[in-house]
Amino acid sequence: MQDAPDISLKFDTLSGLCQNAAEDILRQQNLLVVSHVDADGLTASAIICTALERLNKDYKPLFFRQLDGSALDEVADLGADLVIFTDLGSGMIQEICDRDLQAVVADHHKPTACQARPLAHINPHLVGADGATELSGSGTSFLLARALASVSGSNDDLAALAVVGAVGDLQDMASGRLQGLNRRILEIGSVAGVVSFSRDIKLFGRQTRPVYKMLEYSQDPYLPGLSGKEDACIAFLKDLGIRLGGEKWRRWIDLSQEEKSCMVTAILRKGLRSGVSNIKLERLIGEVYVLLKEQEGTEPRDASEYSTLLNATARYGHADIGLRVCMGDREKAFDEAHTLLGQHRQNLVNGLKFVSQTGITPLKNIQYFDAGDAILDTIVGIVAGMSFQMADRSMPILAFARTQEGDLKVSARGTHDLVRSGLDLADALSRSAKAVGGVGGGHNVAAGATIPAHAKLEFLELMDNVVGEQLSRQNLSGT
Repeated sequence: MQDAPDISLKFDTLSGLCQNAAEDILRQQNLLVVSHVDADGLTASAIICTALERLNKDYKPLFFRQLDGSALDEVADLGADLVIFTDLGSGMIQEICDRDLQAVVADHHKPTACQARPLAHINPHLVGADGATELSGSGTSFLLARALASVSGSNDDLAALAVVGAVGDLQDMASGRLQGLNRRILEIGSVAGVVSFSRDIKLFGRQTRPVYKMLEYSQDPYLPGLSGKEDACIAFLKDLGIRLGGEKWRRWIDLSQEEKSCMVTAILRKGLRSGVSNIKLERLIGEVYVLLKEQEGTEPRDASEYSTLLNATARYGHADIGLRVCMGDREKAFDEAHTLLGQHRQNLVNGLKFVSQTGITPLKNIQYFDAGDAILDTIVGIVAGMSFQMADRSMPILAFARTQEGDLKVSARGTHDLVRSGLDLADALSRSAKAVGGVGGGHNVAAGATIPAHAKLEFLELMDNVVGEQLSRQNLSGT
């Protein structure tokens, strides 16, 4: 892990870039904020939009599933004085500049090498930090919002949204906690009194789910004898003497510390007896993040649950609802988001059932499934990640889904163990998609692409070869 001076230098360098970008933004009035349709993109957009509101700036938010040529043409046609790209843009710098867009790019995805330069390009990769684990798109946007606050007071309270975005981007999963530049932002939010962090159980739903449901839906780690088995989870807790509730089911936040300790100990013992490795069981406990200004027992109180709520809006074409929730609407928009969340959960269940029934096809170095129209292209990546429970974790998994335009959306997911062995999905997808007339990018552990439908087999062959080269190269180096 990096030492504090190294992180401080990167933080200060990015903050300096943000200060220059803020000066360009302050000179303009008609602003366009373009972002991505996931939790990190929503929080990134909300951070910048809130900062602009505090400056009394006119702005318009816009969201895209993927930033490609047609999306950039749409952006250009709107004729904004300046475009702020958040959580996307680094892979399309040349194309942005080719359209003479006055642009600030605040992203964290791996940049594509090019000679063109926008007004400002703020990205952790440019200062030697990993955008997959050390700084999210919302984190980069937070640094920009801090720079904008030099004339409007403080935007440090927006660190809470940056934490939600980082957790939604799974940046805490590699080490069980936020690290690097994310850590600095977490500390800023803690000082501002908007977010707290502590070690606790990492199972999803600590604020809102009945305790037995937390166990039933546990996938990381997968708990043999409990995961997916409601009756077994209820019996397990009753055997421990943990009261499940009367008129209202008890949640994790309702348990006493003694009950929590008893439950964790029993889960660990059961996992070990079932053959679950210590490494997997270690993921049961980690750092969790509580948003202190949010009501206890609601999704926005917990960073992980909040990010899922946001995904349930933007990935279904309702980014406006998610944005309003991020910007404080706890009435109409929040109710609408709740309805969408129920539908999202059912769609994920249906997606996993589809993969279970149709199977995953292994190649030499990768594995894949093609969902066609059965799974929305906006959530097929989530399903791909969840499908590792029934897949071979020694190779990355690719998922295909047909887009409304008739192209193929490709979502690729790996593991951090594979990344340590040399896997770089951003590079592999970018190269392979470009070779078949598509576009792709992302992170080493998770990436996406859009390719022509007829190019699927050629793309798979290219991906299989590239991933094989990556993993062989690392093995040959002996590291």
